[in-house]
Amino acid sequence: MKLIDLTIPLGIATPPWPTYEPLQVKYFKRLAPNGANGQLLTHSNHLGTHLDGEIHFFSAGKDIAALELNDFLVGPAAVVDLSDAVGDYQIYTPAMIEERVEVREGDILIIHTGYHHFGWDQPYADEIRYMVQHPGPDREFAVWAKEKKIQWIGVDCGSADHPMNTIIRDWMPRQAVEADQVFRQLYGQPLAERFTPDKYQLMHIEMFPHHIIHAECLGGDIDLLCNRRTTVGFFPWRFVDGESSIGRCVAMVDDDEYAELMARKAELPKTKFGDGYEPEHVESIERLTRRASARRLDHGPL
Repeated sequence: MKLIDLTIPLGIATPPWPTYEPLQVKYFKRLAPNGANGQLLTHSNHLGTHLDGEIHFFSAGKDIAALELNDFLVGPAAVVDLSDAVGDYQIYTPAMIEERVEVREGDILIIHTGYHHFGWDQPYADEIRYMVQHPGPDREFAVWAKEKKIQWIGVDCGSADHPMNTIIRDWMPRQAVEADQVFRQLYGQPLAERFTPDKYQLMHIEMFPHHIIHAECLGGDIDLLCNRRTTVGFFPWRFVDGESSIGRCVAMVDDDEYAELMARKAELPKTKFGDGYEPEHVESIERLTRRASARRLDHGPL
């Protein structure tokens, strides 16, 4: 068995979720004169690749330490690529997922939107796009995930919720206007009518009481695993009273599949940290985003 890393690099330039504490690192001792290097770290739990725990939004939920390794954090997974289905601010659906990969009851579900390409470690880095413009789900997806008894969900962008179904909508008014135009054109209703207050952060508020949590900011070599089944594990700290946790996410593949995937990686361009990336995903996202914009222009002011 070999491991494929689905974790983004973590450093002081890694953006936390907006308004959360970034990573700060300070040396408190050095080799000269102390004989060892030592560091102090300050950061929030919602930084880099991390797992949102139940008590992040659900008072009666489990802390991070209570999550079972074998029965929950590691298991069979479906990895779906939606970069050819949704662009900026757009909504993904269960139908889009099931058209592309087999999802079984009790699976871990990894959603490759392609927006990890706009992460800080990528040549297409764009923090606003990564955190504020990525696609996301509506309640239809949440209902489907509960019916499928999805174990947990992973996304390769800033949030498992649509960014305009979070407080970001108030913080980024210019982007909210852009999103409203997309919603009017593609979905026939204003943003405020599609994401009503009763849906607010539904992937957190509605899902965590059902023990369906999620990992955010996945990346690494995720482009190698699009639209296939595999085994995935997330390894947070054994964090007593932890509401969430930074961690490592990996896919586990047999040796033959690993050789196939590494041959594919050898053909791809690499980030400065050595992860392979597929430019076609970005090109597809750009086409979908431009198409929505062109439709708005064709129809004039809405």
